[in-house]
Amino acid sequence: MTTPSYIVKESPIHGRGVFARRPIPAGSRIIEYTGEIISGDESTRRAEASGGPIGHTFFFSLADGNLIDGGSGGNDARFINHACEPNCEAYEEDGRVYIHALRDIEQDEELNYNYALVYEARHTPAVKRAFACHCGAPSCSGVMLAPKKRGRKARARAGA
Repeated sequence: MTTPSYIVKESPIHGRGVFARRPIPAGSRIIEYTGEIISGDESTRRAEASGGPIGHTFFFSLADGNLIDGGSGGNDARFINHACEPNCEAYEEDGRVYIHALRDIEQDEELNYNYALVYEARHTPAVKRAFACHCGAPSCSGVMLAPKKRGRKARARAGA
């Protein structure tokens, strides 16, 4: 068995993180995001049962509407943190999610990707605090949330 190209340890961004054990070339497949496949309704039930907002889970959305619950039978990929200027990206292939290097990654560098979390409710100051980003990138947006899609009326008022 080969030694993985990554290791999980304490992160300066948040909790635990995943770090390169050795240099990882751009385009490399690093790890599959694994866990139990669940429905959207089940993910809502689990998030409510845990007492936290749905975005504070190990859920990874799939194109078919199901989710991978990395907190249930998942692997080390669930510890990859968010960053506004990521060095990795998640790709879905045939209902499976893989994390790939966007660029060359140096040994001991923390792996990260942009979560771009979709949160349908209003992005109030309290919600933004709950989803705060601490990646430290020069272009950090301050939140792990994807920007809200503006409606037709909002675009028209903005001159779009």
